Amino acid sequence: MEKDKLDVIFEMQECFDQDVIKRRGLQDIRPEQWIQKQTLAMLSELAEVLDEVNFKWWKNPKPLNEDALKEELVDILHFFVGMCNRSGMGSEELYRRYLAKNKENFDRQYGRSQKQGYTLPDEDTDGEK
Repeated sequence: MEKDKLDVIFEMQECFDQDVIKRRGLQDIRPEQWIQKQTLAMLSELAEVLDEVNFKWWKNPKPLNEDALKEELVDILHFFVGMCNRSGMGSEELYRRYLAKNKENFDRQYGRSQKQGYTLPDEDTDGEK
C-alpha cells in the first residue's frame, strides 16, 4: 500500500531537520527557538515569491517563471512542515485541524459561525442572494 503523501513529506522533513541539528550542533535549540528561526526563513521565502510574481508595480514586469515560483513555494512548505514537527503536530493532526478550520472558514463566509463580520451584506445565511 502506498504511503500517504503528507505523511511522507512530514517524515522526510523530520529526517532532514534531525540531520541539520546533528551536523550543525543545534541540539540545544528549544522548539520555540527553532520555530522562530523557521518563521524568519519562511518570511524570506515569501519575499522571494513576491519577487517572482512582479509585485513591484513601479517596475517593468518580467515574464512569470513558473518553475522558480513553484520552487519558492516548496521552500515555504519545508519550513512550514518543520514548524509543525517542532510543535508536535504531525500530518494526521494537521489534516484534522485543516478540515475543521476549512469548515469554519466556509461557515464564517455564510454566517453560520459564532464569528461575526464575514458575510457579504446582501447574502442571507444560506449563501443565496
